[in-house]
Amino acid sequence: MTAYDDLTAHIAEYHDLLCVLNTLKWDMRTMMPAGGAGERGKQLATLSKLAKSIFVSDETARLLDAAEAEIAGADADSYHVRALRQTRDAYEIQRRIPADLVGRIAALGAQSEAVWAKAKDENDFASFKPYLKQMLALNIELAEAIGYADHPFDALIRQFEPGMTAARLGQIFAELKAGILPLVERIVAVDAPLPLNLWEAEYDLAAQKRLCQEMATLIGFDFERGRLDTAPHPFEISFTRDDVRITTRYDANYLPMSLFATLHEAGHGLYEQNIAPELTRTALTADFLGQYAVGGASFGAHEFSSRLWENQIGRSREFWRLHFSRLRDYFSEQMAAADAELFYRAVNRVRPSLIRVEADEVTYNLHIMLRTEIEMGLLEGAIAVDDLPEIWNAKMQEYLGLTPPDDRRGVLQDVHWSFGGFGSFPTYTIGNIIAAQALAAAHAQMPDLAAKLAEGDYQTLLTWLRENIYRHGRAYSTDELLTRVTSEGLNTAPLLDYLERKYSDLYGLN
Repeated sequence: MTAYDDLTAHIAEYHDLLCVLNTLKWDMRTMMPAGGAGERGKQLATLSKLAKSIFVSDETARLLDAAEAEIAGADADSYHVRALRQTRDAYEIQRRIPADLVGRIAALGAQSEAVWAKAKDENDFASFKPYLKQMLALNIELAEAIGYADHPFDALIRQFEPGMTAARLGQIFAELKAGILPLVERIVAVDAPLPLNLWEAEYDLAAQKRLCQEMATLIGFDFERGRLDTAPHPFEISFTRDDVRITTRYDANYLPMSLFATLHEAGHGLYEQNIAPELTRTALTADFLGQYAVGGASFGAHEFSSRLWENQIGRSREFWRLHFSRLRDYFSEQMAAADAELFYRAVNRVRPSLIRVEADEVTYNLHIMLRTEIEMGLLEGAIAVDDLPEIWNAKMQEYLGLTPPDDRRGVLQDVHWSFGGFGSFPTYTIGNIIAAQALAAAHAQMPDLAAKLAEGDYQTLLTWLRENIYRHGRAYSTDELLTRVTSEGLNTAPLLDYLERKYSDLYGLN
């Protein structure tokens, strides 16, 4: 065996531990009884520290040194060179992070997430507040360990979106605000209720589940290598390309919740299921910093896949012209007076709303900006946890003209802070940007793609995404992938163009 093979075998064992961690996290969010949170936290802490000890061990350093010497001078674009570079970068950062800190974050996360779920159900921010204070303190400690030049947020977002900074996000958000806020004003000025409120009816939950599975299969999700379950907050998690788990949640009076959450998470699943098989259990399918077995180039790159399939495909007029009959087969009574055009308008209606995961495409990114700005304030000490409900409500009024009537629909609405996901939220907006860029590139390279999608041919797009993006796993950074596919880095213009075109048509704007 070569030195590179020895290192790969070592990383494979580390990867296996990450898969065990993923299994415990999946079970915690789908199957575990609420009372198991405390002990599960201890289990996650033990395994997190064990995985870290293996990765930052002297053995890893020895194998890494030998492999780097062996392939010195090799093609800088090869998977081997890229895997070593990423391993080295992560190794140097992980060495700076105390194992005890990793364990404390993992242990607290399991308990905090369980407390958050109960606090949200009971609209009780006060019960969650002590856990959030502890998690914030641990993440500030983590940022200091990782290191940063300008803002603690820079260190934390590095775990999810390498190369992104608070300053760069500020520029991106400013560009998006300049395009989105005037568009929202123009739409709100002409918006009117639809002739039929489709969400006054009741939609059988078992039928919803069958429909969701059918729709995920339709866009290419392979249930021989995946499954769909229920969770309080939908998520996707994978172990290898052959074992990918997605979840959704159901509301008897709001069908879009389960339907589009399923398409969203299936989009994540498509990324994982289409990574090249030879990358399984390698450095190019392991998130060394976040301790996840995940194959996407970054969290933002992963979100591009979910947002593309959920919105640009799943919320398109062409999609529902073709598949509305499937919907009516499941819910004939509820859809008796509706047609494909009405359903299309119902699931794309633009209205400033309280809940991010229910937001339309135009206002969605305003929710991301709001939370990111609050996170930055928390991390730099400008915002106190005690003041969060009031600050959240003020930001909602500033960005969306709404004031949440309670904390359940305000500051408690998302799970991310409970498990320590500080720095991850901007990846949703980055995903939206990449989705618009990638799909525009696909159309440019395949002039007949629009016709194929209108006919229900999703395999052509899926194949293009596999060959150009998915199969590479974590080999390329987000900017590198975009440059390979679109000849430019992250660019907000295609997203703004897409929103302008779609919603000007939908609302008859000038």
